[in-house]
Amino acid sequence: MAATAVTRPVVIITPMLLEATDVTIIVTIPPTKIRAHTMRKAFSVTGPCCQSGNPARVLGRGSGTVAAVVQPAVRVVDLGKTFKVPEREAGLRAALGSLVRRRSRLVKAVSDVSFDIGPGEVVGVLGPNGAGKTTTLKMLSGLLHPDGGEVRVLGYVPQHREREFLRRMTLVMGNRNQLQWDLPAADSFELNRAIYRIPRPDFERQRDELIEVLDVGTLLSKPVRNLSLGERMKVEIVASLLHRPSVLFLDEPTIGLDVDMQKRIRTFVADYNRRHGACVLLTSHYMADVEALCRRVIVIHRGRILFDGELAALTERFAVHKTIGVLLEHESDAARLVAFGEIVSSEGGRTRLRVDREAAPRIAAQLLSELSVLDLTVEDPPIEDVISEVFAEPRTT
Repeated sequence: MAATAVTRPVVIITPMLLEATDVTIIVTIPPTKIRAHTMRKAFSVTGPCCQSGNPARVLGRGSGTVAAVVQPAVRVVDLGKTFKVPEREAGLRAALGSLVRRRSRLVKAVSDVSFDIGPGEVVGVLGPNGAGKTTTLKMLSGLLHPDGGEVRVLGYVPQHREREFLRRMTLVMGNRNQLQWDLPAADSFELNRAIYRIPRPDFERQRDELIEVLDVGTLLSKPVRNLSLGERMKVEIVASLLHRPSVLFLDEPTIGLDVDMQKRIRTFVADYNRRHGACVLLTSHYMADVEALCRRVIVIHRGRILFDGELAALTERFAVHKTIGVLLEHESDAARLVAFGEIVSSEGGRTRLRVDREAAPRIAAQLLSELSVLDLTVEDPPIEDVISEVFAEPRTT
């Protein structure tokens, strides 16, 4: 069988089951149907694994069987971007001097960044302000041209800004407007329909679905300038998804929103990913966003990747402490806990200790053997604390 050379995980599917999400697929087609036009049709259908302009590379053909490797939705290799930033001292003399002789310095915003994101994958990008997260998203969406490296999104080079590429991606920035400020949101939706040349029946179906899910029906007749931040963010998301993009770049989509609104946005993004198989790249300073949506995270600091892997592995790699919660039978024993670790808090009879990660099992055993313990828990530190430790002491991968 021609597919035996494929070494990555595979799934056997028929032309009726082309919604597979595996990295490698084998499509079984009757020998009489294996023609060039049939293959193009088979691999251009919509689905989590077939969402790119060049979605599959044929490996070989057997008797009625074709093997193909699905390409990543996003591929970044050695990406770099440097900005020239002007500098001058404060004061009138310095301002006049800068008219004659300007000073500037080079700032590396992104340096040697590489990663792949598969179709249908949701990935969180973490980093402090100025780490290079937004710059990376702007290069992936074609707003900025990289100084070096290679970028491919859905098989396209983003900075070429090809029409088909723009129809299949979207960029949502929590601190930027794309809607017309003085017009009702409904008029901006119509403008987007014309820009993306969406057929009216498809537009109305997608618009009505998004309006219902995000509950923005009462907001459409209001000028955008009269909407609150949370209301504006919801209609911005509706406008960004009217053309049903295959790749979503979300830069701080919940910034400034209240807790309830953040939760609703997260639920919507997860549902959109599940129903449409869209690839999502998310930046956020709210760890609740990342924990709710992303199994995989990329940590960027000073323009370089410090970590790329599962969210759970981030704690395993960078957390140097664990937290032990202890509930004692006798309150008089509480004074003895200082000998076991650093007391973080004590409330309602329960004391939380910070201990070295490697020593946590031994200390937990000592507590149980030496004190009358009613309840004991051993926990990893909150992900926010882990991220703070990562940024406090930069490391290389």
